Amino acid sequence: MSAPETTVDVEQFFTNLFEFQYREVTMVGATLTVLVASIVFFPGFENAGRGVQSELSVGLLAVLSMVAIVAGIVKGMTGFGYSLIMTPIFATVIDPTVAVVVLAIPPWMLNMFQIAETGTGRSFVREEWSLLLLAVIGTIIGVAALATYSAGPLVPFVIGLVLLSYVVFQVVQNFVTVDEAHHPVALGMAGFSQGFLLALANLGPLLPAYFHTFERDAERYIGGLAMVLGTIFTVRIIQMALFTDLLTTYRLWLGSVIAVVTIVGLLVGTYLRRLEFDERAFNWFVVGLLFVISLNIFRNSVPALFF
Repeated sequence: MSAPETTVDVEQFFTNLFEFQYREVTMVGATLTVLVASIVFFPGFENAGRGVQSELSVGLLAVLSMVAIVAGIVKGMTGFGYSLIMTPIFATVIDPTVAVVVLAIPPWMLNMFQIAETGTGRSFVREEWSLLLLAVIGTIIGVAALATYSAGPLVPFVIGLVLLSYVVFQVVQNFVTVDEAHHPVALGMAGFSQGFLLALANLGPLLPAYFHTFERDAERYIGGLAMVLGTIFTVRIIQMALFTDLLTTYRLWLGSVIAVVTIVGLLVGTYLRRLEFDERAFNWFVVGLLFVISLNIFRNSVPALFF
């Protein structure tokens, strides 16, 4: 598997931007959106920590910022993993529901960026529109559930079991590609589940794992995931803002600040992905990441369920 060029033609980038080419406009627009929101909705230094019901020291903020950058690098390299890394960590520092709401903002920016950066977004919509539709339906139901119920430890635990089973299957079968996995009904159910679980618990590794069973081209894999995830997070944010009291201006500001920090990791991860690497290395990285994520899910859910 070969990657695209690692260098960026800056002059051509700005030429395309000023000509309103969708790729450049989308990348810059997503970045500017969170940057502007982090400035416009700034609550003042005296109120910076009031909305999280937690004592956020300078040292703790620095640690969380580093986690956000690392998660951004992973997202830039593989197309997923940001929410799976950030949510369990942030939920131990601030209220879990607040963490789920706040952490809807950075992934929106990341996925809008990757839709344009990979250049696969529009073709994916034409080919997999039913997947996107079911993902939207699952998201709407998931946001409604989040506004009413708490996900609890059982949902993450089941997700962890599914992930671990998938990792074992891929390693034992030597990274087999299952062509039948691209069945419209199965793909649609994966999209519905992804939307529901992301909206309810900010944990959505099922679609990345499912995609990996039939998609081996890194750019299409990442671009397709970005298209689905970007759609899900857009619906989440709009629904939370208009139809629930979940997304306050403070939470929008905090999520935008985290997104701005994450941009650094995204750019680094994108550069690393564009280095030359083979298919087997990509497979090991994806499956290894899913394995680590499953262990982290068990670390947080098993004690709450069984002890």
